[in-house]
Amino acid sequence: MPEMIEGQPVLISVDIQSGGPGIPHMDGGEERVRRARLVVDAARAAGIPIIFFQEVHRQSMIDYGRELDGVEDVHCREDWATTALHPDIRPQGDNEFHIVKRRYSCFFGTELEILLKGLKANTLILMGGLTDVCVHYTFADAHQSDYYTRVIEDCTGGSSDYRHDAALDAMEYLQTGARRQSDEVIAAFNHRASKAA
Repeated sequence: MPEMIEGQPVLISVDIQSGGPGIPHMDGGEERVRRARLVVDAARAAGIPIIFFQEVHRQSMIDYGRELDGVEDVHCREDWATTALHPDIRPQGDNEFHIVKRRYSCFFGTELEILLKGLKANTLILMGGLTDVCVHYTFADAHQSDYYTRVIEDCTGGSSDYRHDAALDAMEYLQTGARRQSDEVIAAFNHRASKAA
């Protein structure tokens, strides 16, 4: 299996927000957020940059585009309190960044590529939701941009269990060893922290 981390890692939290209507979710969200918080804490202790993404759409609905053509209803509107980042998964300090996006992939129409170049990133570690939409599309774009890319499968949730599993399988198809568990990610972060101490 490939190394967990090649070169400089960056943790990317994809749309871990407070909730809200319009998007189906598989069960277990609270446990995924709890695990994600442990990963965030370990990244902070190791000095690993973290980028927090938040999907937000204007109240006028002008920026939804084709997002409402499928199963999803109106979601993540700027005037809804539930669109806010989850209170346990928010940026703190200078090594953490917040980016608002209007589309699924974290690369599409955002400053992510510029930020990653500034951070000299090599490995992107993804968590959040939905596994089969925003995480999957971000993973594919990261792969096509030649980043080593990992996904923390017990810190991601799909629109259904079936789609979650299918998306993880598709990501593993692109990069062998992409699928990881939060415990091994935390252990890798802790190892980096101990080496830097």
